[in-house]
Amino acid sequence: MRRSRIVSRGIATAVLGIIAAVALSACSAGGGAQQRQQYVIASGVTGGIYAGYGSELAKVLSRELGAHIDAVSTEGSLENLRLVGSGEALFGFAQSDTAADAVAGTGPFAEPLPIVAAARLYEEYVHVVVRADSDVAELGDLAGHNISLGAPNSGVAAASARILDEADVDVATITNPKLGLDDSLAALRDGTIEGFFWVGGLPTPGLQAFSQEVPIRLVSIEHQFVDQLNDRYGGVYRVAEFPAGLYGRDEVSVTMTVPNYLIVSADAPDDVVADALAAVFRTRAEIAASVPTAALLDRRLAIFTAPLELHPGAAAYYRNTKR
Repeated sequence: MRRSRIVSRGIATAVLGIIAAVALSACSAGGGAQQRQQYVIASGVTGGIYAGYGSELAKVLSRELGAHIDAVSTEGSLENLRLVGSGEALFGFAQSDTAADAVAGTGPFAEPLPIVAAARLYEEYVHVVVRADSDVAELGDLAGHNISLGAPNSGVAAASARILDEADVDVATITNPKLGLDDSLAALRDGTIEGFFWVGGLPTPGLQAFSQEVPIRLVSIEHQFVDQLNDRYGGVYRVAEFPAGLYGRDEVSVTMTVPNYLIVSADAPDDVVADALAAVFRTRAEIAASVPTAALLDRRLAIFTAPLELHPGAAAYYRNTKR
């Protein structure tokens, strides 16, 4: 089996630095057969689905592949794309819209990144969260308020900027503390902010728990804004509804969704990617017991990762398991 390049993340933890150093040492020494391979999965913020999914993936892949795999916390899609593109992580999670920017070298990416896809995982929903008693009724009402538009280097920040632009809301009129999910929930609880944007699967665990303590509403993103975004950004979005009862709400609200991909470096060994995917599908029910969204993984839909190409190892896996 070919060895992939493993690089210390540096900004994560000292433990990860040690892991990477051990892996590099093994590679430089010729990679003895007894040396377990070391890999990193770039996941997401605590309380979000990425973090739970990444943790479960690391656990089952370590066991199934006989490797040492760690999931590291990140701010989300943008950071994950950069970590995978630089070789600091083997796998990661990313929204399709930010992934499209990464491979094209546009938006927040100065040049194209060598990123491909292993699988389409599930649809992520854009949440515009306010307290149930807020006077914010629609997107236009966000102007002049304290609203977190997402942490830096997150797909949330990229999506919120696009949505507000289409809704003709000047972000300069919004006080934006740039918080991740956990910090947004804490700030909404103590009144520091009046609302926040979040992009995640349903239900997002941290938000689900919060809604049992603090009544919330979800501000709708109307069809017209989704249509306008698709005209500008290649049709990666679609309209969906938050069902009544979700997060303790009685009302139905509309929003937009964006596909989520399991991304991988274009240079990753074919057999590693194929073996990892086989393990993911084999243990899907086990992962879903802790991360219900994992149950949405469907082999028939997983191949639709445009505009990202499928990794050759992933393509071989799907071809060999075609029913």
